[in-house]
Amino acid sequence: MQYYVYILTNRWKTVLYTGMTRDIESRVFDHKTKATKGFTSKYNVDRLVHLETFAHVEDAIAREKELKKWRRAWKESLINENNPTWEDLSEGWYDERDITEAIRTGRRNNSGMDIH
Repeated sequence: MQYYVYILTNRWKTVLYTGMTRDIESRVFDHKTKATKGFTSKYNVDRLVHLETFAHVEDAIAREKELKKWRRAWKESLINENNPTWEDLSEGWYDERDITEAIRTGRRNNSGMDIH
């Protein structure tokens, strides 16, 4: 099994969010469709700009905790190293119609979504 530590931002790059998951595609879909009310939905945080993969959950948890302690400037440097244009790394993972439909209907899971 693989585990992922990720950083998301919004379209204006004003907010950074660090998270950890074992299902990155479903988790990013949740952020894009604002499935969970809270920080990321409030600030429209839905663009995946950094991703790390781990074989062991303990390593992923430790890395997430480490990144959460980092200053914003350090996180920006990390993103710039690997993704200098801050492109959405999940671009092309989903059919935009699935995202729009999930938002419209309030569907809170990704069953039936088309991942490319």
